[in-house]
Amino acid sequence: MVTIQSKWRYLFMFLGIQLVVMALLSREGYQKRVNYFIRIFRKPDSTGLSGRNHTGASIAGGDVYANLTHLSKANSHADEMPYCPKTSPFIGGPIHVSFPSGLTLSEVQRKNPLVVRGGRYRPPDCEAWHRTAIIIPHRHREHHLKFLLYYLHPFLQRQQLNYGIYVIHQAGNYTFNRAKLMNVGFREAMREEDWDCLFFHDVDLIPEDDRNTYVCDSNPKHAAIAMDKFGYKLPYKMYFGGVSALSPLHYLKMNGFPNNYWGWGGEDDDIGIRVSLAGMYITRPSLKVGRYKMIKHKLDKGNDVNPKRFNMLAKTRQTWKLDGMNTAEYEIISRQYLPLYTNITVNIGTEAGLHAPPPTPPPPAKAAGKPAAKAPAEVLVKGPAKNPAKQKKGHSEKHSTLNER
Repeated sequence: MVTIQSKWRYLFMFLGIQLVVMALLSREGYQKRVNYFIRIFRKPDSTGLSGRNHTGASIAGGDVYANLTHLSKANSHADEMPYCPKTSPFIGGPIHVSFPSGLTLSEVQRKNPLVVRGGRYRPPDCEAWHRTAIIIPHRHREHHLKFLLYYLHPFLQRQQLNYGIYVIHQAGNYTFNRAKLMNVGFREAMREEDWDCLFFHDVDLIPEDDRNTYVCDSNPKHAAIAMDKFGYKLPYKMYFGGVSALSPLHYLKMNGFPNNYWGWGGEDDDIGIRVSLAGMYITRPSLKVGRYKMIKHKLDKGNDVNPKRFNMLAKTRQTWKLDGMNTAEYEIISRQYLPLYTNITVNIGTEAGLHAPPPTPPPPAKAAGKPAAKAPAEVLVKGPAKNPAKQKKGHSEKHSTLNER
């Protein structure tokens, strides 16, 4: 009897272990767990590159500057140069990203000797296949910008791109408007060169794999598919935030970006909806390639959560053709061609418009025993008359997309 009971006990234990193993393997992490057990019995990769195929958060990466040290200005831009290889020989896969204290823009400049004024670069020994502009909406984020430039310049050079970096800085203290700044960036970058691809890039996201090529696809591309803050997973299917890419044709088809999202949130989803309404779809790299590390920070002052965003998103189908590149108004305050980027400081106005009318003065207090005098109707409606001479002062450039192609 004891022997029979023991056999049954072992049988139940064996079945229980099988059930546990089946439950573990059926979960979302099936592939990850299988890879883990395979790696236990596999010999170490002598090339040191075995980490490239893993999708977990602990991928080991190399130095982003490692493959660029032999490049020189000696053969820079000869009259007749061959085209670069379709796949760059400098691409190395995962990149180690950290944020050391004490980094300066001078050090970034020293490590990127081939980057010329305005943040422009062309491969020195071959003709690039692609011309890519990087558009970075910005305000009060200089600390983040220096880290992005430190990694982004060599990242793009490894891909043998002809590229330029534009930082679009919102002037003043009014609520931040990321999407409108991206409209400004598109127009101003295209004024300077016939770019065939534009990447719209948050200043706090650092790419972690240079196989995530900064070139456009046949449809709008969402590059930042796997951020560390989301556990290196796509948060939801229509997410289009962080880093995205459009060709000029894509941008025109979707009427650019909305101008009326003031504050944090909503504009990414509006843009994703526009892609669909314009008859296009979102393409993405794989999860193991489209990885980004976010520089941790608190919500910026002047970029509070937009309480109107959900109501606005519900109306995108009705508003996307009426609000976008065709209604973007702004004034260029300054354009600086700095060693590592082109800085464009711009006035994008407020929710009331580019030049908000002055507030209506309060009515005069009532005199004792007498009714208050009625203010003239013209003053109440129009406010103080504007001085045309004052409006022409200064050197700012005013641009309205309604008056341009």
